Amino acid sequence: MEIEIKRLNDAYHMQAMNESGRSISIDSSPDAGGQNLGFRPMQLMLAGIGGCSGIDVISILKKQRQPLEDIRIRVRGDREPNKTPSLFEKIHIVFTLKGKLDENKVKRAIELSIKQYCSVAKILEKTADISYSYEIID
Repeated sequence: MEIEIKRLNDAYHMQAMNESGRSISIDSSPDAGGQNLGFRPMQLMLAGIGGCSGIDVISILKKQRQPLEDIRIRVRGDREPNKTPSLFEKIHIVFTLKGKLDENKVKRAIELSIKQYCSVAKILEKTADISYSYEIID
């Protein structure tokens, strides 16, 4: 796995590109000299845990033959105040799933992802308390 990052302006706006040519913009906050032209690095980490756990949950529910119609994931991270570096202390993931789903299977899929399968969660759990909730919309 390899990512290439190139600078796009004379401030902090950069573009990260993966081996398949897919890209994402990265920037810093205006108070740090950035222009909000992309994700901040810590936002990318939250996107990473949301995407990683989402892929796991979809995969597990497919194997369980659950009729998942849609999934939305919101991730909130709280960082250590007044510290440099400021690590995540708490991360809460909210899963909203649509379909005629068995609630026990949904709960089990999410638990397996967060506690066992999601590599990003396993990294972040070293400094952050990771919690989750879910809602099923029929």
